[in-house]
Amino acid sequence: MSKYQMEDGTIVNTEKAKKSWTESTRFDGRNQISVNTGSQWNSETLYESRKGRFYVEHESAWQGSTSHAEWVSEYEAVRWLLLNKEEVPERLLHLVDEVEE
Repeated sequence: MSKYQMEDGTIVNTEKAKKSWTESTRFDGRNQISVNTGSQWNSETLYESRKGRFYVEHESAWQGSTSHAEWVSEYEAVRWLLLNKEEVPERLLHLVDEVEE
């Protein structure tokens, strides 16, 4: 469980999220690499808040780094889901054609 204060002052609690999606990784022969960040050290998790807004939690294994979260648009959430081979929620399916060519 993590809590973050967003740029607009809202507090999000990952434990209270309606849904969450963990990023996909690929093996580069030595390490698992984040599909989103291209790094073995930085990772992302997408959340849908209780109120239906989307945010991404950014975490890092680098010493001294601080995790943070940021709001993302529905368009960005769909992009994130498609990149990670996740099912797009029905209410966002109309955005798939805008994101994917």
